[in-house]
Order: sequence, then structure tokens, then C-alpha cells
Amino acid sequence: MASSSHPSRNGPLAGVLGLVCFVLVVGGACGLLHEWLGPIPFMGFGRYLAPAGYEVVSYVVMISLGFAAGAASEAAGRKEL
Repeated sequence: MASSSHPSRNGPLAGVLGLVCFVLVVGGACGLLHEWLGPIPFMGFGRYLAPAGYEVVSYVVMISLGFAAGAASEAAGRKEL
């Protein structure tokens, strides 16, 4: 019988990458919503990372990097033991 005696085999790298994925995707999405709809106070740190005049592009890059970090997190979680 193959039972999982160790509940989390992903390791700390997968957890950190998952957190980075979440922060980047949500921050980028909130930044885009801020640009399109007006001020949204939640996750407003993105406006400090985006250079003036390139806000929308910066938020799209943040979302893309977040998805890349999520894919890396999945790959780190699936590594062979």
C-alpha cells in the first residue's frame, strides 16, 4: 500500500515560489484594475514598482512573471525523490 506518510514533499522552494506567484499575479491584476477603474487600495505596492508611463506593461510583466513562478513551483513540487 502506498500511503503518504510525509504530508508535504514539496519542500520550501515550492512554497516560496507559490507565494511569489500569488503576490505577483494579484499585484499585477490589482494594478491593471487600478489603471482601468480607478484607485483600489488593496495590494497597491505595484504602483511603486512600475515606471511612469509604462504602468500597464509593467503590470502585464508582473502577471507573466507570477505565472512563470507558479510553473516553477509546480515543477519543484513534482521532482523525483
